[in-house]
Amino acid sequence: MLSIHHTAMGADSASSAIILALVLASFLYLRGWHCLHESPMNAIPGWRLASFLLGMSLVWGALASPLVAYDHELLTVHMIQHLLLMTFAPALILLGEPLLAFWHGLPRFGKVALGPLFRVPLVQSFARVLCLPSFCWIVSALTLMGWHLPVVFALGMHSEVWHSVEQATFLGAGFLFWWPVVQAWPSVSRGPRWSTLLYLFLATLPCDILSGFLVFSDRVAYPLFFTMPRRFGFSVLQDQQCAAALMWTCITVVYLLPAAIISVRLLAPQTSDGHDSMRSQPDRAVPRIDSQSLGVV
Repeated sequence: MLSIHHTAMGADSASSAIILALVLASFLYLRGWHCLHESPMNAIPGWRLASFLLGMSLVWGALASPLVAYDHELLTVHMIQHLLLMTFAPALILLGEPLLAFWHGLPRFGKVALGPLFRVPLVQSFARVLCLPSFCWIVSALTLMGWHLPVVFALGMHSEVWHSVEQATFLGAGFLFWWPVVQAWPSVSRGPRWSTLLYLFLATLPCDILSGFLVFSDRVAYPLFFTMPRRFGFSVLQDQQCAAALMWTCITVVYLLPAAIISVRLLAPQTSDGHDSMRSQPDRAVPRIDSQSLGVV
């Protein structure tokens, strides 16, 4: 039987690389936030800064914190990682207006190098397809269901490379999923806001199917956990049920929150003329390159 892939040296080096990447990204964001803060018209509010930093800390919690030591022993911990990477962290990071801050945080040569690239028609067309709600939903659903197939799940558990691919796809799919909901800069909504409610409702279906199967099944879906030490008194089946119940509850509550906010705004149109906390302001244009030329939507 294949052995579980983690080694202390490999885990330490991976954690160091992840921490370095998160620190550099946070530094670039803070640099851009500071530049924008000098102009009241384009300043990113402090709560968005806090949201971004909290999201980055959750990425660290999923990938480089002491939690990682238990992700191959308990399915519940493995599920917590998936929730942090796909559900919580991307939403919080996007609420922080990361692309706007990153752009302003780039040094001048970075803007000069990247500016023409964003104007290439092929890049704009690819970005439009990438951010279509239907595409975002399909990618997130396939990511969730695909990595929880027993054969694919075992592949990620036994291979360092595939485990990294798994984590990267969860994080990437999370950003794609939340993009039509948060509508961070330079996103521009092209459909009615009520369609986001349908989007969120449909997104719960794959989770309901998967978590319902794992909760109510009397068989262990991932037998490899039989070979793992049981540190907290959970049987393998109890661990599976706990993980599925956690996913079911978290997804339902987290998706319900933006749905409730959007519903309130739709039912109270007289208050919708103000700033919408669930999306970016369209007038936040960066110098020499506007949201249309970036072509993200």
